[in-house]
Amino acid sequence: MGASSLESGSSRQAPLGAVYTALFVQVLINAGTYLAGKRAMEELPPLTVVLWRFLLSAAVFCLLLLFTPGPKLPPRSEWRRVLMLGLLAGPINQVLFFFGLSRSTASHAALLYALTPLGVYLLSLARGHERPSSRATLGILTALVGVVVLLLGRGLASASGSLLGDLLILAAVSAWVVYTTEGKPFAATHGPVRSTAWSMVTAALLLVPVMPFALDPARTFSVSRPALGSIVYLALLTSVVAYLIWYYALSKVPASRVAIFSNLQPAATALAAWLLLGESLHWALVLGGGLVIVGVRLTQGAPVGPVSPGASLDEEAPVAGRG
Repeated sequence: MGASSLESGSSRQAPLGAVYTALFVQVLINAGTYLAGKRAMEELPPLTVVLWRFLLSAAVFCLLLLFTPGPKLPPRSEWRRVLMLGLLAGPINQVLFFFGLSRSTASHAALLYALTPLGVYLLSLARGHERPSSRATLGILTALVGVVVLLLGRGLASASGSLLGDLLILAAVSAWVVYTTEGKPFAATHGPVRSTAWSMVTAALLLVPVMPFALDPARTFSVSRPALGSIVYLALLTSVVAYLIWYYALSKVPASRVAIFSNLQPAATALAAWLLLGESLHWALVLGGGLVIVGVRLTQGAPVGPVSPGASLDEEAPVAGRG
């Protein structure tokens, strides 16, 4: 635990600018996740994509744990929480997300995931992790309006996503909200590397029972290079780099401030489509993106702190002190 305390303690001294820069990188990675997921599922079933994603990412995290100073396994007192986080990250969040994405559209998925900050903020309030803030609420709602403007401008009204797919994605969003809220104190205690590694390896282990039925190596290795590249993208960038950044940020700032960055993903997706697919930029990107940025800035400047004096100092007090 000494190494763990050193890691989490040193993290509090890092400037918040570095945290927000890392979150912008995470936003860009996640914007590509929609494209990579859709591309991989053109040739493989959703469950096969999920299994390979977690199998590869778990192998990388095992190597990271091997070379990271400190405990390799979570303390016995944390096994229940690790199991819960792994269940939320893998079998619940990602399985529901990919099955939903295969039946809906990327636009619908982006809009539903834009509900994450609101869900995290409300859950944090309910659990006493943050105190009510009109500025934070205004920021979250402003960013959400920006997302709606952006997606409507890209043709959300005429999108043909099915109701079933949208409901599956909404369930995945709910799991991600709980994962983010519960993961914050865990990351603050054990550091982002171990927290992410333990939850992602647990997620892979929980998926082992279905691997004989859906892993399908022969079919997987016969797909095209773009499809294989998409799986590698999902495994290494989305599941390793983006998850590490997410836990890194959660170990330093309140969960609602981290979650608000998910509202930037639709704008980042639009920019990626412009750069990679040649789609034109339009007024909705400027207006919607501007509202999202304003919402993010409002939320980042909102006062935060635990409701009760007995709340964990590791969770909020260092951040509130930086104001």
